[in-house]
Amino acid sequence: MIPKRFLTHWLWVCPLLVGVTLAPRAEVRLPGLFSDNMVLQQGLRAPVWGWATEGERVTVTFRGKKVSATTKGGKWLVKLPAQQTGGPDTLTVEGNNKIELKNVRVGEVWICSGQSNMEWPLSRSFEPEEDIAKSANPNLRLFTVPKLKANEPVDDVKSGPPMGWQECNPDSVKNFSAVAYYFGRDLQKARGVAVGLIHTSWGGSPAEVWIGEAVLAANPEYKRDLLDPYPDQFKSYQAELEKWEKETEALKKEGKQPERGRPWAVWKPAELYNGMIAPLIPYAIKGAVWYQGESNADRAWQYRTLFPDMIRNWRHDWGQGDFTFLAVQLAPWDRDKKRTLEEIIAAPGDSHWAELREAQVIATKILPKVGLAVITDVGDKDDIHPTKKEPVGGRLALLARGIAYGEKVESSGPLYRGKEIKDGRAFLSFDHVGGGLEARGGRLRGFAICGQDRKFVWANAEIDRGKVIVSSPQIDKPVAVRYGWADYPVVNLFNREGFPASPFRTDDFPLTTAPKK
Repeated sequence: MIPKRFLTHWLWVCPLLVGVTLAPRAEVRLPGLFSDNMVLQQGLRAPVWGWATEGERVTVTFRGKKVSATTKGGKWLVKLPAQQTGGPDTLTVEGNNKIELKNVRVGEVWICSGQSNMEWPLSRSFEPEEDIAKSANPNLRLFTVPKLKANEPVDDVKSGPPMGWQECNPDSVKNFSAVAYYFGRDLQKARGVAVGLIHTSWGGSPAEVWIGEAVLAANPEYKRDLLDPYPDQFKSYQAELEKWEKETEALKKEGKQPERGRPWAVWKPAELYNGMIAPLIPYAIKGAVWYQGESNADRAWQYRTLFPDMIRNWRHDWGQGDFTFLAVQLAPWDRDKKRTLEEIIAAPGDSHWAELREAQVIATKILPKVGLAVITDVGDKDDIHPTKKEPVGGRLALLARGIAYGEKVESSGPLYRGKEIKDGRAFLSFDHVGGGLEARGGRLRGFAICGQDRKFVWANAEIDRGKVIVSSPQIDKPVAVRYGWADYPVVNLFNREGFPASPFRTDDFPLTTAPKK
């Protein structure tokens, strides 16, 4: 099924020439997403589209097969026959002029999106020198979508060096997304086919800017909480910016520097969907990788629906059904950098970040083919950008192998399944136990327990026959257990395959980010 949004921008046309136009001839033109070195998705009828003179017949040739369409409304679109992996090949587009795209491969194409932890470049990741030096791989191709905020969906991305598709090598990869690179590197090695990565992210962006405006407007809560407040927010920002600029100019005349930085611009809902997702549709893909959530943590309750709705939005507009969608759970981080580890673990407490992590888990339960990479073991207490991106990309690649490609590989850590209270103890069961549960580096840590008063205390926890038994001498009649429920969780429950357990709670107590009744 072709997405309705797509139909408003691209008109499907009959391959027969049914009329003659007197309009001036224009050269056939392709979007910037089509270039030398590109990767086409195997196993799908890959769309190829562009612009040409009204009524002009355009023919696309690939691997000896030709597909034609007649331009209508200045636009044309064809779908190539489904292809098997391989290459390099040449793709030719002919109308009044001829375009040849060389060194084209067929393999697996993935969208890689999110905020700053996805944008974080390989050159600034943990000890990147050797990985950059060994990165040359003609079967791994990279495309970075230029940053663009737009009020309406756009239909093209900029092209030309250093933009466009690039073969992976030390020069092209150093400023590319580290998470995306490690994901693609491991996936390409495991699958043995060409992999194309389309990186489209923006640091600090909240989820609502990656969702189409029609989706937001159709939901009364999103309209009320996200769309309607924006005009006033923007006016306040403009006033604050004008004040800052005047103060800064006055201080500079006095030879002084401003004490505060430039005010942060407010995000307009849908603007990155318009500028950095819409122009990619309907390029054939295998799935998407997503690392975002930090900017929505104080609205974690809303994220429980916002995140799944974003996934549904992308899937609907791409018109490829339920393509695989993989996300990264928020890494541990302590926003109060002055605290010591002892102060952090002094007592259990509430956490917006824990609530956001739970919202991310919910998406994997209510939607098909959604995976979550847990990274409680690679955080940085004092930095919201942990530099160890290799394990993040590696775990995403394993999730892709299991979910998208059906390989029999363990790709997840233990996930809470249920509890039983007996004799003053909580017996917890898990999915994805793999070869068994284990505590890394000593006794189990990070478990808290409470009674009817809902006041959590740190608990004793031990592994016994595939379950975790939790108790405390302070709690005679346990009611609920939480694990890793903190901005910076100090935890060590793993399965023997080396994957950490996701933080969880067994209760349904009101959350701090939930609407107040």
